[in-house]
Amino acid sequence: MRMRKNLILLFLLLAGVMFGSLLAAVTADVSWLSWLSYGDTVGIWVDNPMVLDLAVFKLAFGFELSINIAQVICVFLAILSYKGVASRL
Repeated sequence: MRMRKNLILLFLLLAGVMFGSLLAAVTADVSWLSWLSYGDTVGIWVDNPMVLDLAVFKLAFGFELSINIAQVICVFLAILSYKGVASRL
């Protein structure tokens, strides 16, 4: 039962992030909704990642996190909907 609740939470959070990024991309050119696409990116510079070359394989290290207001709102709504769903299980 606990595993099922964790999977539901993970699914809802991923759906919130994906829907939020889609919403931000769609509303970026709409003048009165463009504030939803405001965000920032943090992480290790991805264009120049650290590379470990061992002749057999190359391993590149990089991490980038991009977040915007629409994603924050959608993740918050996903958490609220999880509380409603989890109470019924």
